Amino acid sequence: MPRSVNSVASRKRRKKILKQAKGYFGRRKNAYKIARNAVEKGLQYAYRDRKNKKRTYRAIWIQRINAAVRPHGLSYSKFIHLLNKSDVDIDRKVLADLAMNNPEAFEAIVKKVNK
Repeated sequence: MPRSVNSVASRKRRKKILKQAKGYFGRRKNAYKIARNAVEKGLQYAYRDRKNKKRTYRAIWIQRINAAVRPHGLSYSKFIHLLNKSDVDIDRKVLADLAMNNPEAFEAIVKKVNK
């Protein structure tokens, strides 16, 4: 009895990888073995960077808040300390948004906290 190979499933599996490798440079897009390595590495980076994105955004928010409180004679750390002491529950995302898009409201928060 001849050996049975499921070529339909094999082709489907290979096409799936090659479809994911679309847009890659050189043989990474059309040679299955190389494309598989490139796709696996890309998926590893994607998984890692979904975690790093949260880190990056928090860093951006902190920089924006720091830049916004400096003209009021405060540093970021002093501002956050005063914010916690005065029981104002606003997270960094909202504070950074206010600092950029609504400076009057942000200034009101700084004055409330600083008195």
